[in-house]
Amino acid sequence: MRAPTSTYRLQITPTFTLDDACGAVPVLAGLGVSHLYLSPLLQAASGSTHGYDVVDHGRIDAARGGIEGLRRLADTAHDHGLGLVLDIVPNHMSVRVPHQNAAWWDVLRLGRTSPYARWFDIDWDAGPLLLPILGSDDDVAKLSVAGDELRYYEHRFPCAPGSLGGTAQEVHARQAYRLVDWRRGSADLTYRRFFDVTDLAGLRVEDDAVFDATHALVIDLVRDGVIDGLRIDHPDGLADPGGYLARLRERAPVWTVVEKILEPGEVLPDTWPCAGTTGYDAARLVTGSFVDPSGRPALERLWQEHGGTNAAFGELVLEAKAAVTQQVLAAEVARLDRLAPDVGAATLADVLARFPVYRSYLPEFGRAYLDEALAGRSIPRLTDAADPLCVRFQQTSGMVMAKGVEDTAFYRYHVLDALNEVGSDPGAFGVSAAEWHHECLRLERDWPETMTLLSTHDSKRSEDVRARLVLLSQDPDRWERAVRALDAAAAPHVRSVAPEDVYLLHQTLCGTGPIAAERVGDYMRKATREAKRHTSWLDPDEAYDADLQSLVQGVLADGAYLSALADLHRDWDRPWRRTVLAQKLLQLSMPGVPDLYQGSERELLTLVDPDNRRDVDFTPLGGPDSPKTALVRTVLGLRRDRPDLFRDYAPIDVGPHALAFHRSDTLVVVAVTRAMDLQRNGFGDVALDLGGRWTDVLTGRPLPGDVRLADAVPDGPGLVLMRH
Repeated sequence: MRAPTSTYRLQITPTFTLDDACGAVPVLAGLGVSHLYLSPLLQAASGSTHGYDVVDHGRIDAARGGIEGLRRLADTAHDHGLGLVLDIVPNHMSVRVPHQNAAWWDVLRLGRTSPYARWFDIDWDAGPLLLPILGSDDDVAKLSVAGDELRYYEHRFPCAPGSLGGTAQEVHARQAYRLVDWRRGSADLTYRRFFDVTDLAGLRVEDDAVFDATHALVIDLVRDGVIDGLRIDHPDGLADPGGYLARLRERAPVWTVVEKILEPGEVLPDTWPCAGTTGYDAARLVTGSFVDPSGRPALERLWQEHGGTNAAFGELVLEAKAAVTQQVLAAEVARLDRLAPDVGAATLADVLARFPVYRSYLPEFGRAYLDEALAGRSIPRLTDAADPLCVRFQQTSGMVMAKGVEDTAFYRYHVLDALNEVGSDPGAFGVSAAEWHHECLRLERDWPETMTLLSTHDSKRSEDVRARLVLLSQDPDRWERAVRALDAAAAPHVRSVAPEDVYLLHQTLCGTGPIAAERVGDYMRKATREAKRHTSWLDPDEAYDADLQSLVQGVLADGAYLSALADLHRDWDRPWRRTVLAQKLLQLSMPGVPDLYQGSERELLTLVDPDNRRDVDFTPLGGPDSPKTALVRTVLGLRRDRPDLFRDYAPIDVGPHALAFHRSDTLVVVAVTRAMDLQRNGFGDVALDLGGRWTDVLTGRPLPGDVRLADAVPDGPGLVLMRH
């Protein structure tokens, strides 16, 4: 189970296939990574761009290169000394196109008598399986029969043996499923889904037969040496995550991490047989270390001046989660209510809304979180790990958290958008040096091979966008002057757009710069619809949406607006570039296995998906590396060639403007965190007192062990010192 020294995430798509990845191998090997970390590869639904919508666990996706393409990539990677880590999706399958999913097709045809009925988490006792795909319930009149199938426009559904005859509506009434209005998915669904996505049906991998059938190919690829590590998507959706990981470790004993979102202060169950998480917690620590808490009052005032609430973020979270239980996840609450009618849907919804983390893991872990949510109430069944209500509640609490926080509250609160990131808490303004060192010591002790990251395919904003936005906290006066100018320039274009959405646009363009209007427009549409204040996905306000797009187009063509933005970027150029490099230095040198998201070895200015999932050009460029690429190449090469240097952690106190630590007796890392303060000679006389003679491997400069930081890092992001 050799752990990587670093990984590089590749989005394998129909336009960037496994064979395209083969061409990137020499470039990435030269960058110093040890493993390529691949997005899901099992056969996905037609048109899938991400691979998380699997329809067949027995095949590698043909559009992505198939099994032969995977073997070619493995051979190429291994020839260059690289391993492969595969992202797998045990929680759900795509049911968007039923005939592409043979198991789901059989369940629709035969109902609960199908041998595949045990695969899917369906509440058969609640009545026929509801499929919310009609434009309205009246559209049942538009069904037709073709051969042994029901048809609704381009949609095809099987008919049970012996069910044909009569009108299409009569045939429909004889099936184990019912086609219903798409809006009923939120309230009436009778199968577990992935969050609120009705096209993704939950799997019962706690059943040994289902686990075996859905993991056979992956296990064979591990045993054949094609795959060297695994990333497990969304373990919170599983009935028994710990049991699942134990079964997987027994059959596929490779380095494995889980896509588990830990809230601040939360830790992973130490009984889980895995190397750790995918690293959202590390991203919180790194970004938070660059946030200056003293800037909070000014930023809160600006937010409130733009129509933002003065409520604490926690209050917004509770409000959003409560709304989610009543609206988009009402079907899940109803299923809990069917399991415990004596408790009542309102009580269960309230406990879900008050649950402080994504889920507990009873019986081994998490009882304290449940007690907090119960708030003195007694529901013994929720603490009995063997009770179906307890199992179902644990699977549902993560859904409520994700939809309430990530996909609602984050889009309603814009005090400092650098903090509105998965695994972070926008209400906690910054990470102190003491917290940084405490968490790094804990990781080195308990999870030394966990993954760390700064950007992912799910990031709300890429690391370099956040690197500029953290400067709002360090220089709020300059930000306020910029906002006044941006407001004035935007005023002729605003129309009906709410002030809080105008302010979100200012922050967005501050972070990204004046990128293509289509990209910004797509982001603002998604952000405002997720916020569900003035428009939404379920009930879009077309006039508001149109005015929002007009605002985006208007400001990006307005000379005064662009000039104000350019002035701000010019004033912040030096601290931004230093922050880009310093946060990367922290991620690459802290405890754990650093992951680079595709393209993040260079400047990466992207927004939430699909903006951050665009293909990357890996053609080697002539000339010297960019400063960021050079830093990445240096530190990853050191991790690959000298992993012994990264096996310990000890804090060094260097004052409020930097973080410093030993990774071994012969390696010391210093990263500047308050770049704006250094513009004002913030280091003063702070000095390192290490003794001996050292070399900064980032620059090749020799340095004494006793050196003033103001002299050692006049322009760069920090130091990586090796003892002679």
